Amino acid sequence: MRIDAHQHFWSLARGDYGWLTPALGVIHRDFGPADLAPLLAAHNLERSILVQAAPTEAETAYLLDIAAKTPFVAGVVGWTDFDARDAAKRIAALAGDPLLVGLRPMVQDIADDGWLARPELALAFEAMVANGLVFDALLKPRHIPAMLTVLERHADLACVIDHGAKPDLVFGDLASWRDGIGALAAHPGLTCKLSGLVTEAGPDWTLETLRPVVEHLLASFGPERLIFGSDWPVVMLRASYAQWIGAAQALLAGLSETQRAAVFGGNAQKLYLSQRGRS
Repeated sequence: MRIDAHQHFWSLARGDYGWLTPALGVIHRDFGPADLAPLLAAHNLERSILVQAAPTEAETAYLLDIAAKTPFVAGVVGWTDFDARDAAKRIAALAGDPLLVGLRPMVQDIADDGWLARPELALAFEAMVANGLVFDALLKPRHIPAMLTVLERHADLACVIDHGAKPDLVFGDLASWRDGIGALAAHPGLTCKLSGLVTEAGPDWTLETLRPVVEHLLASFGPERLIFGSDWPVVMLRASYAQWIGAAQALLAGLSETQRAAVFGGNAQKLYLSQRGRS
């Protein structure tokens, strides 16, 4: 099964997308299943993982409702307040919907770079494990030390790093990112999404812009722990759906057919859909 393991839908009228301003131009409009379906079909992608874009449980309910009505959506990565005193109960309640496959706090927008390492979050992570949910880690390189603490404390937490931890592809200072990725990849249960990279690059990006980052992710995680995602429609800030998937395929051309099949679906299926979701 070929899977786009990271895409979004939103309706501006809902009013909880604080980051989604008119300044973002081409993506400042509604996006729904009818917009994505032809793109998936054009690239022989059978399923998708729908990921939250607002820090509210109301948006998670909205996404789960879409998923219930949309056969190609295999699962939803939602949101809840990990800081809430009843976070464990909230997580268990959300997990009552089998189409919920994971949760994602918007770590990149939290002022405290060490937030993930707070001991108070332990009960939330334990609830994730107990309910078979995947933790999607929306990180920038500065959050990697705290993420490493989470991995050390919760070795049984199913976890995936979104967007390759957002390397700095504009200014080219990749040294700390490389070290951080190496430290993350040392945890054998961790996977990483090959997604969101063109958004971190300048508008004049090329394959050679992306190649050093993709090669480092591949060397660190191997094809058995990389997962393709489009990050559509956010990707439209820098590329069309076809341009990004074409770039990903070109940069992974040296892999075997079996390895490419793992990156473009098999690994996502194992991570998200082994216990939950729509197979």
